[in-house]
Amino acid sequence: MTQFTIHRSALLPALDRVGRIVERRNTIPILANMRMTVEGDQLRMTATDLDMEITATAELQSAGEGDVTLPAALLGDFIKKLPESAIIEFTAGETGRIRVAAGRTRAHLPFLPPQDFPELAGGEFVTRMEIAPQALARILSTVQFAISSEETRYYLNGIYLHRAASDGEAALRAVATDGHRLARSEMPAPTDSGEMPAIIIPRKTVAEMLKLTKGIDDAERLVLEVSAAKVRLSMPDGTVLTSKLIDGTYPDYQRVIPASNPKRYTLKVAALASAVDRVSTISAERGRAVKFRFGGEEVQLECMHPDMGEASDSVVVDGTEGEGETEIGFNGRYCHDALGAVVGENVTFALADPGSPAVITGANSADLFVLMPMRV
Repeated sequence: MTQFTIHRSALLPALDRVGRIVERRNTIPILANMRMTVEGDQLRMTATDLDMEITATAELQSAGEGDVTLPAALLGDFIKKLPESAIIEFTAGETGRIRVAAGRTRAHLPFLPPQDFPELAGGEFVTRMEIAPQALARILSTVQFAISSEETRYYLNGIYLHRAASDGEAALRAVATDGHRLARSEMPAPTDSGEMPAIIIPRKTVAEMLKLTKGIDDAERLVLEVSAAKVRLSMPDGTVLTSKLIDGTYPDYQRVIPASNPKRYTLKVAALASAVDRVSTISAERGRAVKFRFGGEEVQLECMHPDMGEASDSVVVDGTEGEGETEIGFNGRYCHDALGAVVGENVTFALADPGSPAVITGANSADLFVLMPMRV
């Protein structure tokens, strides 16, 4: 028997969090549904795509009983259109459907048996640590842009999260690369992270983690649990995200980070990002190179296209180390993405020669970006 009552303001936020991972088109009907289970005075909602599972709770207006699966998208759209003050009653109807009523509004929704709903078993997590939400969000969002979308190298389709030594201290480090660019960010390693295995968090899971941590103050703590096959993130409000990890070996990214690039140029981030964006407009091709000419008091930028013409710009250099001029090409979009992740007013390009990767750093020493050069 299903019968419970809940206020729209309590139901909708949890419904939104859970419904995000449900695909609109599913070949398996049960995956289009979310499971709704009454547990005392709480309603627990669960959704899964078989790779990721999210559970959220909401306080009931009046306790009842129930365990049912309902179409996630349909229910979400219906609840959003109800008045903000609506009190919603769920009851099992005589037609074999679930009756959803609020005031004079009625809907009878189809359901599937809850016993058919798949569960993503977490298994045994070898590491459990408390972590500041914005610290975790910062390192993930900093490197997210460099995640590869090339399915053949599936092990690059996520963020590599692991413990590493940084200036003699233990750090939790996030790395992403697509083979053409690399982003690295880190934070002090949380207590109890000593036994944490190195993991690769899938792109979709990273995006969901960032949505869940948005707006949560660092005064609160998340719980991050890790095993060799899964990761689980538990939020202060009771929301729990469990996800499979990418089963693969991440490459030795340290090998592509130059140990010493003697020529260093410091520029204003905003000015350089705007100039790169402007000159890149001349090319309709995503992979078109922008030529950088470092040397003197300005960096000259140039982009050429055989059919669309050419564009040039320049940016004042605030500081230099090393001697000589260097002419090097970078993918304009990749460069712009890296500059968008730089913290602070200034950015430093460390170069060796036109055929070697460039190292880009900003005010935060925990962040580092590498760009492979292009022939120009």
